[in-house]
Amino acid sequence: MSEHRFYLPPQHWPQAPQDEALLEGQEALHLAQSLRLGPGQRVTLLDGKGRSGEFEIVESRKKKVRLRALDERHEPAPASRAVIALAFSKAARRGFFLEKAVELGAWGIWLWQGDHSQGRLPADIRDSWQAQLVAGAKQCGNPWLPEIRTLAGGIDEVIRQAEADGVDRRILPWELQDGSRMLTPELTGQPGTSLYVIGPEGGFSPRELEALRGAGFLAVSLGQRILRCETAATLCLGIHWWASQLPNNRRS
Repeated sequence: MSEHRFYLPPQHWPQAPQDEALLEGQEALHLAQSLRLGPGQRVTLLDGKGRSGEFEIVESRKKKVRLRALDERHEPAPASRAVIALAFSKAARRGFFLEKAVELGAWGIWLWQGDHSQGRLPADIRDSWQAQLVAGAKQCGNPWLPEIRTLAGGIDEVIRQAEADGVDRRILPWELQDGSRMLTPELTGQPGTSLYVIGPEGGFSPRELEALRGAGFLAVSLGQRILRCETAATLCLGIHWWASQLPNNRRS
């Protein structure tokens, strides 16, 4: 596969071998103007749903690039899936987290309205969030983009979604706990779906903690320091990713 990767939404993917694809917008501009790639050169396309393929450029214009499919491959969905429910905040660091989430194989990102969240969660998913996920996928070559959900109903909606999705493990990383076990590879990286709920910069409210405990979330510690919410979320994904790569988990 080529080292140059671009995102092509699944609905625009060629329907049959040797069909042509059309790259438009920012992806076309990046290919044609930034990288100055032209006819005959090969690139890799990702669709965010596990599919990637090698394509040859047929025609390269400023905002439209025609490509011919040469081959494609499908990567199965991971056996061990991590979903991060991250309380919404206005923090500029969210973009960094979204890119790292793709690199670390997040299956889903749920942005939820916490009682102590700074700012209000938008009703719709912003285009910039999707663009940051795509940037992460192009950098690392992950053909799976995590699904983003916005849960304006707060922690109660997070719990309802966990029930509806039938998540296998419910984990509550929570700072300043006494007697809680550390988040270790034995708790994470297992086959199935693990949901990690991360509170806002202001912390969980007593109401939220009571609801999570009542819904069977396991409280764990991430260490002796208070971490920013994006740092805690990235750490959980890193531990999960590392544990999922261990031989015993990969064979499950």
